[in-house]
This record gives sequence, C-alpha cells and structure tokens, in this order.
Amino acid sequence: MVCSICLCAFTSINPAMAGKFTDGKKFPSLLSSDEPATVTGWVDSLYNKMHLDSAGLQRNVFFYACKGYEYLLSQNKLQRPDVLTICDYSQLSSSKRLYIIDMVNGQLLVNTYVSHGKNSGKEYATSFSNRNNSHKSSLGFLVTADTYKGKAGYSMHFDGMEKGINDHVRARNIVLHGSYYVNEERADLGTLMGRSYGCPAVPYAEHEQIIDQIKGGSCFFIFSPDYNYTTSSKILNAHFDWPVTLLTLPSSAGNAQGANSSTVKQ
Repeated sequence: MVCSICLCAFTSINPAMAGKFTDGKKFPSLLSSDEPATVTGWVDSLYNKMHLDSAGLQRNVFFYACKGYEYLLSQNKLQRPDVLTICDYSQLSSSKRLYIIDMVNGQLLVNTYVSHGKNSGKEYATSFSNRNNSHKSSLGFLVTADTYKGKAGYSMHFDGMEKGINDHVRARNIVLHGSYYVNEERADLGTLMGRSYGCPAVPYAEHEQIIDQIKGGSCFFIFSPDYNYTTSSKILNAHFDWPVTLLTLPSSAGNAQGANSSTVKQ
C-alpha cells in the first residue's frame, strides 16, 4: 500500500545551478500531467520514509531516478531491481552526493562522496560528454555490470542505456572504482575533491562494499540539471505506463547490507 499521496509539484533546483539554464526555462515539475497520483504517492512515500531531504537529495531528482528505474524494469533491463543508485552532480563535489537505496525495504543504505570528471568542472560538474578522451562525466541511466581488478584495484563496468548520452561508457572505460583522493578529510578541509577521467570514483575505504552492493544489473542514475540532457533524454521524457508494484514498505527498516562510515542506519 502507498503510505501517502502528495499532489504537490516541485520545481526547485540547487540555487548554485540556477544560472545553468540558458533559455530561462524552469526545471520540470515533479508531478506532470501524465504521471498519475498513485505514482507520485509511491515516490513521495519512499522519499519521506528515507528522509532523503535531510541527506541532501532533492525530491525531483529522486522522482527522475524512480522514473528511469521503473522504465528500465519495464524494458527488462534490470537483473538487480533491489537497489537503485543515484549520483547527484547538482551538488558540490564536497557533498555526500552518492545514494544507494534499497528499493525493497525503503532504506538508504549508503550516502557518501563521489568524484566527477576533471574536465566536467571543479567544485560543480557542469559539462558532460559521451566522447572518448574527453575526461568528462556522462549523465543518464546506466546499468551496473561485471567486476574486475585493474590499475585502481577492484572495479566495476557499466552499460550505458541512453544512446548518444552515455552509450560509450564501455569504450571509454568509465567504471566505478575507489580513490584515495575522494574522502571526508578533503571535504572537511575544503580541499578540492579529487577528480577522475570521467569515472564516478568513491572513497577507497568503501569501494569494495559499494561495488558488491550494486554490481550485476542494478540501476545507476547520474544526474545534473543540464538542459541538453533533461530535454534530450528519452528515458526522462518517456511516456509509458509505470509498472509500479506499489511495494509494501515495512514499518520497521530491514537489514542493510554491511556497514561503513557512510552507511545510513534508519
């Protein structure tokens, strides 16, 4: 059962990113005319249950992540529908802007730091690419894939789900790996967080657990309020019947997988 139904529209974005829209259009609202109230209520119930506002994730970003998650489910693209990962590049690099969500129990499992590409920006990621050697991050919906051990140690491949936006991540070797230059100490000191060649790198002390939690076919959403992306993404702008199962959310939280310094316990 859906816990509550909210018919509000949400149009807010990070104030620091507001000037990124060149045509003056507002960010799309949470509730559009083609999204039924039951869908919005389902998203709201999850968002409120996990207190994602307190963790810095805006409601409309979570809505888009859920839409892509459900769309990929409808296309039979997800082997691991139990978890959804959101990498929110609308936030500062010193913010904990990676969220791993247990979609079965309605739990925020991990909230930690993540890098962006060195040519995507400094404090904020503002420029994105699907091209090889651009050293920029790619936006959009990915599916987690196989793991391997490379130069950065234990790492994980992605498969891009959006043609022209992120479908070259394999060829570009954009992977999830650990980094010693992405950590809480740098954030606390105000030091520029380490940047990658386009990979979403996470703290080295946490990367193995994170990879094991999401590998093998789960949804991974990289977001920014980038006009080109939000208007061209066929997934974000898809018109389809949401296969929402209206998950029964238990009154008490389920068991999170593992624990680390950034694991959120509800």
